[in-house]
Amino acid sequence: MDVEYGETWTYESIVGALPGIDVSTRAAVLVQFLVFEVAVLGLAAIYDLWVAAAAGTVAVVVATAGSVEMLRISRFVRGEAVPESYRRLLFGSSVEVVLSVLAYVALITHLFVYDSRSGTPLLTTLFGPEPPILVVYLVLLVLWDVCYRIGTGWWASVVALWRSARYRFDPATARALQRADLETMGFGILQLVLVPFLASAPVLRTAVLGHVAAVTVVTGASILLLRVRTKRATPSSSP
Repeated sequence: MDVEYGETWTYESIVGALPGIDVSTRAAVLVQFLVFEVAVLGLAAIYDLWVAAAAGTVAVVVATAGSVEMLRISRFVRGEAVPESYRRLLFGSSVEVVLSVLAYVALITHLFVYDSRSGTPLLTTLFGPEPPILVVYLVLLVLWDVCYRIGTGWWASVVALWRSARYRFDPATARALQRADLETMGFGILQLVLVPFLASAPVLRTAVLGHVAAVTVVTGASILLLRVRTKRATPSSSP
């Protein structure tokens, strides 16, 4: 369905605004995955960083899955007659970008300041003591992509809980919104695949686990409220 700018994820707005490019959402996601994954494998081959390539591939998969989930969530929400305030808060406020920036700055501060003062830094473990400039550039780009999806997951879960606590929906709409919440929860759980690569970074590992737990609890509460507060059909009175 057609949507106006200001009522879309920032990710959707960027894809839709690229001049001279008109591709389907499925093609855009495929291009996203191929560009990043080819870059990861290409740099791994050039600099012999195959251990790091495994971590990079997982990060690319998480970011790509985040794009898919964002599009699925938006389809479930836009396919129903939901309150305008909820739509605008979810898609048009750009709060997910603010949350993503905060997560990204915290991550960079940890990697380049905190981590470098405590044992062997994670970047050194993956890329050696002198990581190539192109590799660092790609790492920072992929990490931003992951952080943006994490920020979006935070915002989608919080807004979902607010929506479920404030509004009541008919059974069909409630089911669609439950599907949207399950997509948010599922993407959060998917991020657990990052944990094995954070064995030498306990702070990051704890942060990822805490994030997944928080999203699961908040979206779970939203789904429960949807079920409890769903409008029931009023039985017709007998003549």
